[in-house]
Amino acid sequence: MPDVLTLREAAAFLRLSERALYDLARGRRVPAAQLGGKWVFPRRRLEAWLDAQAEPDPGIPAAPPPPIIAGSHDPLLDWAVRQSGCGLALSTGGSLEGLAALAEGKAAVAASHLLDPDSGAFNLPAVREYLPRRAWVGILWAWREQGLIVPPGNPRRLAAAASLATPGIRVIGRQPRAGSHVLLLHLLAEAGIRLEAVGFLPAPALAHDEVAAAVAEGRADAGFGIRSEATARGLGFVPLFRERFDLVMEQRRFFEPPVQALLAFTRRPAFAERAARLGGYGVEETGGVAFLP
Repeated sequence: MPDVLTLREAAAFLRLSERALYDLARGRRVPAAQLGGKWVFPRRRLEAWLDAQAEPDPGIPAAPPPPIIAGSHDPLLDWAVRQSGCGLALSTGGSLEGLAALAEGKAAVAASHLLDPDSGAFNLPAVREYLPRRAWVGILWAWREQGLIVPPGNPRRLAAAASLATPGIRVIGRQPRAGSHVLLLHLLAEAGIRLEAVGFLPAPALAHDEVAAAVAEGRADAGFGIRSEATARGLGFVPLFRERFDLVMEQRRFFEPPVQALLAFTRRPAFAERAARLGGYGVEETGGVAFLP
């Protein structure tokens, strides 16, 4: 079976009519994307969604997930996990990858910063789509500044997301499942810019620090990422958006020692001092409940 299914293939896989699946996709109730006017369905996401629909057998206790935070990369989170001694490990690969790992029981926590363009909400719509039927909670980690990472002095005078479509500009992009890529798509769509108009390099960056490295090394004229990575390399930064970065988990995981140790560390002065040095963070609400589905 291919990795990406057509409407007909996905309907056959789920044993639904094409019309029923079409209605589910339009209502954003199944993992799907509309490309060129046609609905397509990532098979792996669809399998995880299907597994999540099943009612758990009360006679079979679920195995606890490994103590892993999967999903989007964040320099402040990376530092805090190491400094706190909380016992959690990090597995970065993008916000959607984190939610998939959570749904599949491969991680205890997902790190996510997914914007829903229709509602303007962060993470909750994606959680409802990918993680139905369980008691989840979103814990606010930080607010972050996203924008254009450019060489010192911004020699190309880039000022907005639309600037990335300027002919001759080499742009380092992110992998499709990254929250930053999803946000950039939204900003480009608002500006009336098609993704194909942007001169992306062939290989995407898999983390924010790789975006900054590509600009610092002269391989790219610009990239889309967070202020802290631009600051770390002495690069220029054009702020475009303030986003919320959440930690998503089952509600019972919130009360377990690893998560509590991490959040207790964020209440120390060293945490706020580190956030200030990195730049582009708002941590006044860190540890608060961002949402309950």
